[in-house]
Amino acid sequence: MAEDEDARWAPVRDWHAAVNGRDLTAAKAVVDPDIRIGGPRGSTRGVEVFLGWVRESGIRLEPVAWHTVDDRRVVVEQDATWPHRADSGPDPAPTRTATLFEVRHGLVTAALRYDEGVEAALEAARHNP
Repeated sequence: MAEDEDARWAPVRDWHAAVNGRDLTAAKAVVDPDIRIGGPRGSTRGVEVFLGWVRESGIRLEPVAWHTVDDRRVVVEQDATWPHRADSGPDPAPTRTATLFEVRHGLVTAALRYDEGVEAALEAARHNP
């Protein structure tokens, strides 16, 4: 990742650190109060819903590749695990997923997960400029 892109996507890296660490204070600081979040169960808005998801989901998302869409959106391929879920077993195998992030004014304004993978996330970005 180029240095300017590295700085542009710092909120997305911080988002990952907060989610993976279940750090609600850091999570709240890095997202817009009206953040749009989405995934296989639908989409919704709001920081309180997002914080509830961070607290309850048990998900861990490890970035493996970054795909810049434009100056405010990036798709991040991730290996997702749910290590604290009772049905995940002692060493859960990761699931490859992709999240379309939107960043404005240094805050994450959208995080939309596509379990179908990177192509689905990029296609969604192309159809919703």
